[in-house]
Amino acid sequence: MYAVVDLQGHQYIVSQGAELIVDNLGKAEGETFTAEAVLALFDEAGTEVKVGTPYVEGAKVEFEVGSTQKGEKVSVLKFKRKNRYARLKGFRPLQTVLMVKKIVH
Repeated sequence: MYAVVDLQGHQYIVSQGAELIVDNLGKAEGETFTAEAVLALFDEAGTEVKVGTPYVEGAKVEFEVGSTQKGEKVSVLKFKRKNRYARLKGFRPLQTVLMVKKIVH
């Protein structure tokens, strides 16, 4: 069973037992939470599909929070032409690893 879940304005396709890397949630490691914003449910063959308007009623996805890590470096360049002015800055955004425990439908 697969589910399309809306987390923090991003949509992810998840399956039971899968690992998912999302933007930092600010939750403690080992904590569990449920996402009720399930947009669609479908099986592996694609024969049984439920699409919500906008969410599927009664559908939930349970997650367990894993570790927090840093993502790939993002470079930001500030530049003014003809003035020999350029500043390069970068940062690595924090990400949270989630494990999908159960898909309830």
